[in-house]
Amino acid sequence: MAADLKNFDTGAPEGRAVSEATLRRLPLYHRFVKELAQIGNLVVSCTQIGAALDLDSTQVRKDIEATGIVGRPRVGYGVPDLIAAIERFLGWDNATDAFLVGAGHLGAALLGYRRFEECGLKIIAAFDTDARKAGTEIHGKKILPLDKLPDLMERMKIRIAIIAVPAAAAQGVADLLVDGGVRAVWNFAPVRLALPQDVIVHNEDLYCSLAALSQKLKLAMQAEVRRQQQQQQDG
Repeated sequence: MAADLKNFDTGAPEGRAVSEATLRRLPLYHRFVKELAQIGNLVVSCTQIGAALDLDSTQVRKDIEATGIVGRPRVGYGVPDLIAAIERFLGWDNATDAFLVGAGHLGAALLGYRRFEECGLKIIAAFDTDARKAGTEIHGKKILPLDKLPDLMERMKIRIAIIAVPAAAAQGVADLLVDGGVRAVWNFAPVRLALPQDVIVHNEDLYCSLAALSQKLKLAMQAEVRRQQQQQQDG
């Protein structure tokens, strides 16, 4: 099985592994602190970040400590310094070129998402099996035939790829990526991939996310009905 992001060693201080939960929260801090920078704030504390994001300030402090930055007691962190520390820790200070496979509706949307480059990810080309798309461009990114993928990956030293194809095609695409030397895969296909142990995989399962959202909505609606019934009984 391929490696995932749980307790992924990102080079944290003292060699500590960093949890996936921390990796997911750090971009939230980064976005909030960048908003502060835009309005001219020079310092920020864990208490401020926690209050703004509805998180415990102690957890915020532990997450930020993973980047190696040291704050000032009762003052906090310099906003520019904290932005730089998070970007450096996450690898956002050095843009990584990537390929995308699957130029359908989802793939096209990902190609058009401009903020990826702010996060250190630059999609430089996409691949698709549809011959009609070969040679065209989507959001300024050229679409190439899928059979060119392994050779171009190897020659251009592309080590990260995004899969946005139907489930039935995902494993075959993943195998091509391995042939090209992929080291990390962001998988949007609703299927688990069988990849070598040294390939890092992050599964972005939209179906699971929708299921979780639907269940939470259902529970919230049921709770609302119970409250209304209780109010009627009390009234």
